[in-house]
Amino acid sequence: MELQQRIIDGRGEFLLFALTPPRQTASPERAQEIADITVKRLESLEVDGLVLYDIDDESDRNPHERPFPFLPTMDPADYLSRYFDVGNIPVVVYRAVGKYAEADLESWLRAQDPARRLSVFVGAASRDKPVTTSLGRALTLRAQTRPDLLLGGVAIPERHARSGDEHLRLLRKQAAGCSFFVTQVVYDVTAAKNLVSDYRYECLAHGVSPAPIVFTFSVCGSTKTLDFLRWLGVDVPRWIENELLHADDTLEASFEYALTAARELMAYCRRLGVPFGLNVESVSSRRDEIEASVDLAGHLRGELHRQD
Repeated sequence: MELQQRIIDGRGEFLLFALTPPRQTASPERAQEIADITVKRLESLEVDGLVLYDIDDESDRNPHERPFPFLPTMDPADYLSRYFDVGNIPVVVYRAVGKYAEADLESWLRAQDPARRLSVFVGAASRDKPVTTSLGRALTLRAQTRPDLLLGGVAIPERHARSGDEHLRLLRKQAAGCSFFVTQVVYDVTAAKNLVSDYRYECLAHGVSPAPIVFTFSVCGSTKTLDFLRWLGVDVPRWIENELLHADDTLEASFEYALTAARELMAYCRRLGVPFGLNVESVSSRRDEIEASVDLAGHLRGELHRQD
């Protein structure tokens, strides 16, 4: 329970790697093949935990055409139990709670082993989207059913840049049982630092210890991947967009930017006394981008200050 203990103790300095389950249409043989390749690819990383996303259709949040078509993926919990054998590595299983009936969510919660599983609950992509279970109700179910299961919440620096109150959302989620927070992919470091700063001093004002904030980083190997990041709500500053679009090697340029951005946020959090983790994902299914993400995770692992 190294990852869980680092979160509970507020030590931070941990590394996660995020994955998306295969498409629902994948055969059992193909799903197993993908799982085996992934396990092999991650063997050398020595990650503290893995993240399995629960993909939901977010077209109601963004009316513009999705750069990549939405293709339903396997339920992350089913994929994990049937195909993805990661041994004792802790896995953070996302739950887009609006998709699940209360009884199903409660049944899943009861079946979890807190020594091997954590979760992040995600609410609806927009206020107008009909849901089966609200985020508030899901938080209550977890508190009643499996309070020892460490729960994370979503942190969105871009929303903080627009509304200025994301740090208050984090405090409310923390009071409701969240022990850590995970951002979407970070490209705007200033927005992320503003959120960290406001959250840190709001915690100080309320006499609350800040929970670890897990910053997500990814590489971008093409203009289409860049368009997809923006469609997802990631703010990519103009100067970074220009650098990526005009680089001789877009993938290498994005790799170097992600590494620099992570280092800047790590140094800032250490100076401010905010515990943090790092999460690396690939938003593309292209092999070169996936391999670059694995390489990025390996580099960031060496940047962490571990005091075990």
